[in-house]
Amino acid sequence: MLEKPSWLLKIKDNDQNIEGIGECSIIPGLSIDDEALIEEQLREVCNSINKTQSFDELYPGLEKFPAIKFALETAILDLKGGGKKILFDNSFSRGEAGIMINGLVWMSGIEEMFWQAKEKIEKGFKTIKFKIGAMDFESELNLIRRVRNEFGPDIEIRLDANGAFNNEEALSKLEQLSAFQIHSIEQPIKPGHWQVMGKICATSPIPIALDEELIGITGPAQKSELLQEIKPQYIILKPSLLGGFKESDEWINLIGNIPTEWWATSALESNIGLNAIAQWTAEKKPHLPQGLGTGDLYMNNFPLPLKTIREKLWFLV
Repeated sequence: MLEKPSWLLKIKDNDQNIEGIGECSIIPGLSIDDEALIEEQLREVCNSINKTQSFDELYPGLEKFPAIKFALETAILDLKGGGKKILFDNSFSRGEAGIMINGLVWMSGIEEMFWQAKEKIEKGFKTIKFKIGAMDFESELNLIRRVRNEFGPDIEIRLDANGAFNNEEALSKLEQLSAFQIHSIEQPIKPGHWQVMGKICATSPIPIALDEELIGITGPAQKSELLQEIKPQYIILKPSLLGGFKESDEWINLIGNIPTEWWATSALESNIGLNAIAQWTAEKKPHLPQGLGTGDLYMNNFPLPLKTIREKLWFLV
């Protein structure tokens, strides 16, 4: 993946000459937003903004366009904050505190992945996340064994299978991976198999985190049904794929009924979207390392004072 489609939604208050910006960011093949219709839908939203009496009137009808909902919500928050890219006033947005993040190792050759992990650990990361499932499983086991042997038990290892395991082999593979003190694994099987995933969560020696499973699930009733049937140990919140902060807040409120924790992850947004997600995340005062390190990938990112220092993301005002 060498390119990332995104659109910027701008809302301007001509009387005060301020502008709020939100990012409509999709991942083809993962986002449920229809890429062929998204620009038409964005134009409709822009036309509606000029006619509406209340911003709340803009959200109905956007259930199938969570990326647009995210862009709209963040643009409105930015506008209300004076167009200064400060959506939430907290210690992160004031530059007083950083957010602990995991070091993400991008899928590559096994040797390259090891050196990525080594580099991040040497930079100060204590939590390393590997994407697995695309290569020979034995090679992946050897990679994780090598990292554990070389860097010891104090490094936290997270895994993300992106649904790569088939239903029948998942538990066997999780058993083998559990020998290396794995913190958690995201989405071991493809989404949509709630009963199977529920059994995996109940019996896996490694805690399970739901990721893609949450995409396209809307409304408190459906969200609650998923959580009660699967009972995951963790859920991963990606606001640009879930429909924004209100939708993500709803997930957090619902997991209060079961012993499930959460962390937020960026989904290859530019600095515009990443900044919004990071400020929202900081508002929750998270205690787990977050997945907010994808902004470093871009060669032509929007200039914002986001910087990773050791294992923390900072907004350097």
